[in-house]
Amino acid sequence: MRELVFATNNQHKTVEVRQLLEGQYKILNLGDIGCITDIPETGHTFAENAALKTSYVHLNYQMDCFADDSGLEVEALNNQPGIYSARYAGTGGDMANLQLVLKNMEGQANRKACFRTVVSLVQNNENYLFEGVINGTLREESAGVKGFGYDPIFQPDGYAITFAEMSMQEKNEISHRAQAMNKLIAFLKSLQV
Repeated sequence: MRELVFATNNQHKTVEVRQLLEGQYKILNLGDIGCITDIPETGHTFAENAALKTSYVHLNYQMDCFADDSGLEVEALNNQPGIYSARYAGTGGDMANLQLVLKNMEGQANRKACFRTVVSLVQNNENYLFEGVINGTLREESAGVKGFGYDPIFQPDGYAITFAEMSMQEKNEISHRAQAMNKLIAFLKSLQV
């Protein structure tokens, strides 16, 4: 089975992606290849940040790899936290980030938001990008204990529950990351024909 490096240390993302690519590729993460560098995300877009990670791994480890950058974009907050989603509240982590979004949304009637993922792939010295977006609304209070990040306050359009109330399988069928990964998977399969 071919190996692909997923340029992340996030175990939640690794588990999600391994399920999506199960039986097709052996997915390694940064820890699996011994990469302990905190790859800087200095880009101004999700695409730039994802490409920075794949370029670093490809240059330093000579392995085909992919990386994603994703985040929550809230219409009433001028699409913030956006690329700063993981560090919106500084170093406080997921709960602090979620609480800051809720605080900044107090009194806002417009609750529209989306999750966006851009996946960068480096394979055979070529670069490719794949994007996924899911629209929804922000709840005023957290609901559910599954998932991570902003999942407890994000209710995707067409659903009465948050991402954090869905099973991983349900979330993987519709999420922004699943959409981008499905495009990546379709591309990888087309290369094997």
